[in-house]
Amino acid sequence: MATDVTLSAAIRGNLLSLQGTGTLVDRTNTRLATGLKVSSAIDDAVAYFQNKALKDRAGDLAARKDNIDQGVSSLQTALSGLQAVEAVLVQMKGIVLSAKSASDSERATLGTQLQTLASQMNHLANDASYQGLNLINATVANLKVQFSEKTAAVLQVDGADVRISTGLVLTAFTMNATYIAGSQAITKIAGSTAAAAFSDVSASVSIFDAYIDMFDSGITSVRTSAKTIGASVALLQTRADFTKEYINTLKIGGDKLVLADLNEEGANLVSLQTRQQLGIQALSFANRSEQGVLSLFR
Repeated sequence: MATDVTLSAAIRGNLLSLQGTGTLVDRTNTRLATGLKVSSAIDDAVAYFQNKALKDRAGDLAARKDNIDQGVSSLQTALSGLQAVEAVLVQMKGIVLSAKSASDSERATLGTQLQTLASQMNHLANDASYQGLNLINATVANLKVQFSEKTAAVLQVDGADVRISTGLVLTAFTMNATYIAGSQAITKIAGSTAAAAFSDVSASVSIFDAYIDMFDSGITSVRTSAKTIGASVALLQTRADFTKEYINTLKIGGDKLVLADLNEEGANLVSLQTRQQLGIQALSFANRSEQGVLSLFR
């Protein structure tokens, strides 16, 4: 039965040193290949799990940032819709101004134009939807954006209804002047009363002025909603920029724990290769004494 080869203490010591150097060479080569000094919990459990926690946090925030970006798009859609609605309201106000000095037949034509603009404005408001959310055709609609799962930081933007109810108004200039202050001739334009039906009062300028005031109130209300949404867009953009920088900081912090210094590892490899060659020479020297004994038998 074969027995184990017995090595002298000198040879065994040099062999162990050479094996240790080989292990370090392998480790250095791995670091140079991967760029990581900690690639698993075996390398450094504390650094590995700290890095993992930072990277997981960065991933969670990246998902939040995606939601913030979508929120910005939703608000920008609503803002564009409000600006278009404001432009239509200004046109409608211009028609009312023209009606002050118009004849009865001209007013009938202007009334038809007013009806058309109101209908198109309602269509416009209904079309201002982003991913199923419309913030300018319903007061019950709202946008909620949560910035972090660790805090209660949430932005809520409530919707506004800027449509004109065509069932109550815009039926041409035929309503009696006494209805101007009455509910039969009043609708909502972004929270302000505004009626566009004119009466058989021929040149009663005060009635037209009352309607113009109502349109002015509606335009002001739309502008106020636009300012609110615009401020929310600016806030979301600020949070998006902050989140982007925060994610970058977390990733850099995690990298500091696990990334290898390639310059240092390159220098280590050169040193280890030199040490490996010296170890081989040392092992050769340790074998010379046994080789001397062998020469006695020649």
